Amino acid sequence: MTTEITAAVSRKSGEPFSIETLTLEDPRDNEVLVRVVATGICHTDVNMRNSDVFVPKPIVLGHEGAGIVERVGRSVQKVKPGDHVVISFDSCGTCQSCRKGDSVYCQHLGRHAFSGKRIDGSTALKAGSEPVHSHFFGQSSFGTYSLCTERTVVPVDKTVDLELLGPLGCGIQTGAGAVINSLKVAAGSRIAILGTGSVGLAAVMAARLCGAATIIAVDTQDSRLGLAMELGATHTINGAKEETFDVIRSLAPEGLNYVVDTTGSLPLIKNAVNHLAPRGVCGLINTAKGADAQVNILQMVLGGRTVRGIHQGDSVPDIFIPQMIELYRQGRFPFDRLLKFYDLANINQAMEDMDKGITIKPVVRMG
Repeated sequence: MTTEITAAVSRKSGEPFSIETLTLEDPRDNEVLVRVVATGICHTDVNMRNSDVFVPKPIVLGHEGAGIVERVGRSVQKVKPGDHVVISFDSCGTCQSCRKGDSVYCQHLGRHAFSGKRIDGSTALKAGSEPVHSHFFGQSSFGTYSLCTERTVVPVDKTVDLELLGPLGCGIQTGAGAVINSLKVAAGSRIAILGTGSVGLAAVMAARLCGAATIIAVDTQDSRLGLAMELGATHTINGAKEETFDVIRSLAPEGLNYVVDTTGSLPLIKNAVNHLAPRGVCGLINTAKGADAQVNILQMVLGGRTVRGIHQGDSVPDIFIPQMIELYRQGRFPFDRLLKFYDLANINQAMEDMDKGITIKPVVRMG
């Protein structure tokens, strides 16, 4: 059996998606068929659409899905039909990282996220007789249905609007987790967040939850900086109008305890590291296209400073996603203020709006 779906297909690098009718296989033993209600768009989706290297084409991208379980494979025990789920990243479950509970650092992440196929090399999607690559991040959720691995799905409270929840599977999880799980920001501390897109604003909200005393948001868009203030920033800096680190020195003369960089700007990162307090930590989220960053080793050693990479906010999705939802229910984590909704037919407009900074976090409705 197969399921007929409507999906956004990336056929050629750098070109808009085409909306197509595809067929999707039934779930295998360890797979879950999810009717997608909505899915967030992340900059990784844009980068993969534009890439000639990282993913094969044609492919259905999308890795921030949320929906309702339709069918499950024979070995699946985690969810059942009718369950509401957020879909997060895939991992192998058997490598040393996964066995330690660090599935965000799965040693086979590339294969599970970017290969566009199952582990056995098969793909679950077809356009007529033409294979279309699937299983992007274990989900390929830019379609009305998603065939996921059991490890990617997280059961969630049915009383919360599913249309809101997809971005918790990657972008929001990454920003909030960087502050809460990775850096473990201490009450009364000083933190700067470079970039106030969805990841940076999630970090701002999380820093307020942690009780940071000084929360400095840096961007070049006044509208986003205004929202950052509403969401918990104590200070903002428009880097296009002010000398960022002159202002930071005035706000944190003893140095920053933490920095979260979402920009990938090498000059910003280097300056941020130079403004860390002793034992300060700079967390890097944006990949900066694989560029090399330079730090002063003497400064690192004498100050006990740290520069570290952060993937998916060091999260265990089955634990952290329900925690974020509960904080949202309590009114303490209003991530819904970052979202703007688009129909699937308008997914290319949604991507363009995000790329231009018009929309912070686009979410594509499938119904």
